[in-house]
Amino acid sequence: MEKQAPIVAFLYDFDKTLCTTDMEDYTFIPSLGMTPGEFWTLANSFGRETHMDGILAYMYTMIRESEKRGLPFTRESLTEMGRDIVLFPGVEDWFHRIDAFGAEQGVQVEHYVISSGLREIIEGSAISGAFREIYASEFYYDEAGKPVWPKLTVNFTAKTQFVYRINKGVLDVSEDRKLNDSMPDDSKRVPFTNMVYMGDGLSDVPCMKMMRAYGGQAIAVYQDSNRPGVEDLLAKGRVDFIFRADYREGTALELTVKDMIRKIAVCDRLGEENARQMRNIGGDVLPDQVGLF
Repeated sequence: MEKQAPIVAFLYDFDKTLCTTDMEDYTFIPSLGMTPGEFWTLANSFGRETHMDGILAYMYTMIRESEKRGLPFTRESLTEMGRDIVLFPGVEDWFHRIDAFGAEQGVQVEHYVISSGLREIIEGSAISGAFREIYASEFYYDEAGKPVWPKLTVNFTAKTQFVYRINKGVLDVSEDRKLNDSMPDDSKRVPFTNMVYMGDGLSDVPCMKMMRAYGGQAIAVYQDSNRPGVEDLLAKGRVDFIFRADYREGTALELTVKDMIRKIAVCDRLGEENARQMRNIGGDVLPDQVGLF
């Protein structure tokens, strides 16, 4: 039976990691006649006043402010807003390039989003088809496409749940029992050592710490505006590497990611060779050593 290629999983935050700012800032907030600063101050203040989770607070504020102005707020309108997302240089063809390189090295590359932003907006972006799964905050909609309840919220600490889902291969968020079942490490679909998390700041620290604790890799990307904070993450040992948010071919970011894939591929081959030799312990001569003495 042919051995399945090892899986390498790349886990991405979205806002300020793959695109240049919060996804709501491009179209939604301007449609309200507000600046991003005004909207986020309003949403965060509402959350503090009501002792509400910050993600639920901003989702409710989006609905409330849209209704006040008589603006459409539907799944369709949110998905349409995803078309205005501005991606960092090289992002649009990044996934194809990394997939192809992984195939050259004998590994299967998968990409996932773990974001506090809205799934509906991400699904309207130019890169939505690159991801095996998008874990992001999301509404449940009625027959007319209007939001009636939060379907999923992804706050900063809840992000770690989805790392475990990817690790075990339990991708359906409704499958809690299976997620919590005990599972031997060697039967998990994507070992932590085969994971790379990419984010941009403090909201990603829980996932970054998981990567470093369990043998994965953590990368933080930056723009000029958040470079000091990202450098602080590196200085405090919260990430393995930091790079400018430039995903174009030949950048330091791409070259380092390719080295990570090479390392995973080599470690897998070494592990297979070790296992093969262990299976042959007890024989006078290992099969590949015949004729060497």
